[in-house]
Amino acid sequence: MNNAIQKLLIIASLLVVVLAALNEAKVFTKCDLAKELGKNGISRTFFGNWICLANAESGMDTAKVTQLPNLSASYGIFQINSKEWCRAGRKGGKCNMKCEDFLDDIITNDIECVKKIQMQYGFNGWSVWVKKCKGKDLPNISNCNI
Repeated sequence: MNNAIQKLLIIASLLVVVLAALNEAKVFTKCDLAKELGKNGISRTFFGNWICLANAESGMDTAKVTQLPNLSASYGIFQINSKEWCRAGRKGGKCNMKCEDFLDDIITNDIECVKKIQMQYGFNGWSVWVKKCKGKDLPNISNCNI
């Protein structure tokens, strides 16, 4: 199969995934995301970093898919990449997850995977965090009812 057909098939399959996920997608508020982070064992100390990351990566939209030039894609609220962490269409990667499972409004599995990424690379595992969050004012959640 030539490269152009391969790319077209990947884009078409991503569109199907995105359209299917739209029914279950959610755009989180910072307070809703903070609640979910707390429920899933993330220390409150790091809420600002996680919220900044999610906002910078996806606009806190669980349905976001970003196709990358290397033919991998990043999925969900934290933009978890298919090259290393998940596999499109089947379980796999270091998180042993289907990438499409990161596109719904239940982000427990997303958080479990990003904990692995964060343990291996810290927040530096996301170049967007380095550019938009590191050393910057982080979101204030003091008014959130957590």
